[in-house]
Amino acid sequence: MPRIDSHQHFWRFDPVREAWITADMAAIRRDFLPEDLQPILARHDFDGCVAVQASQSEAETDFLLELAAGHDFIRGVVGWVDLRAENIGERLAHYSQFAKLKGFRHVLQGETDRELMLRPAFRRGLTALYHHGFAYDLLILPDQLGYAAELATALPNQPLVLDHLAKPLIKTGEIEFWKRDIQALAGHENVLCKVSGLVTEADWQHGQPADFRPYLDVVFEAFGPRRVMFGSDWPVCSVAGGYGRALGPVADYLAAFSAAEQARFWGGNAAAFYHL
Repeated sequence: MPRIDSHQHFWRFDPVREAWITADMAAIRRDFLPEDLQPILARHDFDGCVAVQASQSEAETDFLLELAAGHDFIRGVVGWVDLRAENIGERLAHYSQFAKLKGFRHVLQGETDRELMLRPAFRRGLTALYHHGFAYDLLILPDQLGYAAELATALPNQPLVLDHLAKPLIKTGEIEFWKRDIQALAGHENVLCKVSGLVTEADWQHGQPADFRPYLDVVFEAFGPRRVMFGSDWPVCSVAGGYGRALGPVADYLAAFSAAEQARFWGGNAAAFYHL
């Protein structure tokens, strides 16, 4: 099976567009492009990656598709499209011509309306995704996990993947409510989970591998080895020590799994989910 990093980003840094990159994240206030990532992937024996949107415009989707067209190691793209648009079917028909476009994402974690994913217009857009063969990445926070479970119930055939474990509060060690809601979401077979973004939810300077184990236990027990995949969240992981630090605790945890289970986690599950 190929080794695939299922979650990373590219951008030409714009301080207005990337306003979410605050002063304490100075390490990533610059351009990050394929030539920056390719040697890192090679160093860690990855064959390819999935580039995920970082800003909400079709221009972002087109930017990622352009990069993917010029670099074979970018195996897939998760873009952005206005799922609430009246002409969503037309826009998805347009994007269906791009073989490397595998899915879409909306920054639900930042929405004032915490239930936006359940609103009729948004669900209509998600239904259109299914009819065009696209996956959907769920970028949410723990308070939205219950809504995600409702969504998975309403759209049982739509492939969904949870980004960053819904960003549990690893730094403070809070786990019980998150654990309950993760287990409920994992009860839906159409939902997978990216083991990504862990280091940025922990103490950036002093986080230890032991900090992550309780959260990894929950996710692997809830979803099982066939519904989890690795994502580095590069370059965001650079604020907390870089690619190796994002990889290390997960690699240590996976050492106890069978070779087949490890192969699925490090690439097989991502390749199947995104049809890479």
